[in-house]
Amino acid sequence: MPFTPDMRRKVDQIRDYLYGGGYPDPLSNAEQLSFLFFFYMIEGIDAANVRQSRATGRGHTSLFSGDWTLRNPLNAPAKGVETIPRERMRWSSWANAMSGEPLVTFVRDEVFPFFAAIGDEFGLSFMAQARLVIDEPTVLTQIVTLVNELKLEDADPDTKGDLFEHVLRQIKQAGELGQFRTPRHIIRAIVDLVDPKIGETVYDPAAGTAGFLVAAYEHIRLANSSANGREVAELEGKSFERGFGDRLNSTQWRKLQAETFYGNDVDPKMVSLASMNLALRGLPDVRILKRNALTSSFDRQAKMERNLPLDGYDVVLANPPFSGRLDRDRIVDDVRIGTSTATELLFVKYMIDNLKPGGRCGVIVPEGVLFGSTGAHKELRRMLMQNNRVEAVLSLPGGVFQPYSGVKTSVLVFARGGRTQEVMFLHASNDGFKLDANHDQPIEADDLPGLIAAFNSREEMREDWQARDESQPWTENWWFADAAAIEREDWNLSASRYRPESREAAEHRDPRALLAELRDETAAILGDIEALAAELGEPVF
Repeated sequence: MPFTPDMRRKVDQIRDYLYGGGYPDPLSNAEQLSFLFFFYMIEGIDAANVRQSRATGRGHTSLFSGDWTLRNPLNAPAKGVETIPRERMRWSSWANAMSGEPLVTFVRDEVFPFFAAIGDEFGLSFMAQARLVIDEPTVLTQIVTLVNELKLEDADPDTKGDLFEHVLRQIKQAGELGQFRTPRHIIRAIVDLVDPKIGETVYDPAAGTAGFLVAAYEHIRLANSSANGREVAELEGKSFERGFGDRLNSTQWRKLQAETFYGNDVDPKMVSLASMNLALRGLPDVRILKRNALTSSFDRQAKMERNLPLDGYDVVLANPPFSGRLDRDRIVDDVRIGTSTATELLFVKYMIDNLKPGGRCGVIVPEGVLFGSTGAHKELRRMLMQNNRVEAVLSLPGGVFQPYSGVKTSVLVFARGGRTQEVMFLHASNDGFKLDANHDQPIEADDLPGLIAAFNSREEMREDWQARDESQPWTENWWFADAAAIEREDWNLSASRYRPESREAAEHRDPRALLAELRDETAAILGDIEALAAELGEPVF
């Protein structure tokens, strides 16, 4: 069953009802809905596990076996009763039988604590700090009714995932550290460039709502689907192809579901949202850790205890926080780059170190990372060029992260180890959506598919580039620069620095593009001044 207009309408009803009921924060609302979806679905998952254990003869204890010690005496069925059967924690037991204040009291004081208490035992760590926020009786009653009407048990994992993505799309604000939801079409483009494969491990150290991990999962499934195992899906007004993975055998499926995807995030709300996003898509065994990778490190023993790959990851995909600053004393030694405290630089260093030799990375960075003039900026770029292989820099249009941020960004695609000989630069003027304050209206103009195709055929493109007539204007939106030219420019990796343009083309460039470049360069200069001032202990004025 696809994500239907009726389901979309019901989700929008839930959102509107929450907002009108005095709950205006879309991030908190998304988290609360994720908990309610989980409570709804875990009953069916548990029942399926019990049936499977009976059929196979393997032991399995239901989540709802035994008794529960009540946290609030008001929830006792009679005076003096201190325990109730865990069966009462099933969604069907309380959601269909309670309303108003009794519903709030039971869900707040029993259901949430119940799942928090069994979290570690059953791999539900995202419930550890969960609590009910929707505590207005009428609102909670109506929301529970609307969740019931979604009939999630009839939906396949892709439909559930699309439904939840529609919920997540309502999150419009950036987090305190500069993290924000990455548009899904941008994520899919980056995943297509990096091309994760079955059998490889995939990691996002700043997972947010797990958009990159979901996209990598769908990418691998599509690559392992027959012609009959594919369909066209729609998300955020854009069509894309989705595969069922019908060419994967049972061993590959188990590995894909339990030993492929890894992530962490510093925000507990994001951990909850990411865990639910993955669980809805049939990946309940993927654990997103609550962790700041820049201020904590795992030794080999810690990795073994958490079932993490011991020698790094095959693929790292991320949109790490922009413009964040950390206390210098909190930064772990492994990720230090000069004296910088800028999260965008530290994360790139962390990603290099956590790739296997030959492992591949696709990471979104603010433009300042590519041409900033501080020692840390230059050292990071030198490290990327001389000790790794920078394969491509994709310049994204200004405005792709509206309404969260207007910062101009690019995508770095690199592999660990070796030495860069040449970099392919890709320039997108349009990404398929109107570049306005909301960035949510689909348009026809979209450079991303053509740029992905050019990158995937880069050997042929390189031949065309080398055979070009340098006296003629270069009209393609991709080009190359060799390592020697980049070194002469202080390892500057900004795509515009190496763009081959005739005087006529330069004179007729879009003023908005020129203004965006000027704004980004000014921001980078101010960032350099702040960084230098911080190193000297001087105030910026």
